[in-house]
Amino acid sequence: MLDSPRGRDGTPAGGPAPAVLGPPGPRRAARLTALARLCGPAFVVSVAYIDPGNFATNMSGGARYGHMLLWVIAGANVMAMFVQALSAKLGIATGRSLPQVCRDRLPRPLTLLLWTQGELVAVATDLAEFIGGALALNLLFGLPLLPAAALVAAVSFALLGLAPRGRHRFEAVIGAMLAVVLVCFAYQVLDSGSLSGAAAGLVPRLAGPESLLLATGIIGATVMPHVIYLHSALTRHQASPPGGASGVSGVSGVSGAVDPADPAGLAGRRTAVRASRADITLALGVAGLVNMAMLTVAAATFDGGDPGSLTAVHAGIGAALGPVAALAFALALLASGLASSSVGTYAGQIIMEGFLRRRVPLTVRRLVTIAPAMAILAAGVDPTDALVLSQVALSFGIPFALVPLVAFTASRRVMGPLVNGRLTTALGAAVTCAVTVLNGVLLAQVLTG
Repeated sequence: MLDSPRGRDGTPAGGPAPAVLGPPGPRRAARLTALARLCGPAFVVSVAYIDPGNFATNMSGGARYGHMLLWVIAGANVMAMFVQALSAKLGIATGRSLPQVCRDRLPRPLTLLLWTQGELVAVATDLAEFIGGALALNLLFGLPLLPAAALVAAVSFALLGLAPRGRHRFEAVIGAMLAVVLVCFAYQVLDSGSLSGAAAGLVPRLAGPESLLLATGIIGATVMPHVIYLHSALTRHQASPPGGASGVSGVSGVSGAVDPADPAGLAGRRTAVRASRADITLALGVAGLVNMAMLTVAAATFDGGDPGSLTAVHAGIGAALGPVAALAFALALLASGLASSSVGTYAGQIIMEGFLRRRVPLTVRRLVTIAPAMAILAAGVDPTDALVLSQVALSFGIPFALVPLVAFTASRRVMGPLVNGRLTTALGAAVTCAVTVLNGVLLAQVLTG
């Protein structure tokens, strides 16, 4: 916050300095506390980067090529951090989610098109997460996939009860599940000694066209469109400076671009942007470490032989590292499926609310989005094949989220003083083109077998 105006004698114009200013130590502690309160949204978003689809891709890469593709995961993670930082900044600068800004600024037919693809993305996301969670329960307890999916739905209902009214509790629970995944893979890494030789994998190199295609798949499947929409919604409540001077509502997100004539509001939003960057660096940094751990464990366990499915991965880890490591893998998959399925449904609510200004109870959305997963499992489709199909559907949604995000954050009319610089905009355009092309290659690869 800005200092109070002072008179000619150097004392505050309104009398003695308020006690809240205090000595430097308490002021610094207060600033750190305020920054900490702004953190959390990135941990919700980060679960999308360690969802069951990532399990399949990373395990396949490590099993077939050892540590060689670690540099691909690292690069993809940096790209994801950049994209999520843009989304968080949009929410902070405007007090609105990306779907809301699209509805405000784009023609109605285009808004409806974006809503349609956004809903398909949300359904495809839930498909992957439900199947991953059901598969984990099957591995842990031998439950058939269909009732296991129903149990995943029941647990996710409870998680969704924390959002959005209990936003901080929701963030804490999702963060705890992220910690479970991290601890489980840390155990597997230590048990397998998979870090030996891992440093060589950070040197960019490939081994023929098949490794190029797999690297393309890792990068192309990294940026998830539903959490681009979601992150801007999770940070829009941070558009208000302390005391709510801008009148922004964390539910409706009513606000405009930053008013340059409101220095307190602008300072508060700049602080929120800095906090979001720290939040993203920590949360997505953890997700990146988990993805790298997946690849190194597979490299140490399978030594060039692709297991072909998550069930085979679980069996291979158990045979090579023992039952405790296999249990850790299944627990990590379960935590990932539960957390990411809840986040996916929450993102679907944000998409509908933003594009159409319509709200549907989260429990109703859960019932609707679980239907495709239950139908696929009832039809006897292989779970790993279903995960691949869901990633294909997600590939379609990438440009629909990235192009508006880069365009809006480059617009001074939308962002005000927080508008992106030319270099940031150029990087955003390059990332958008790269991810779109790579997802196109991934899509062609899957469709052609």
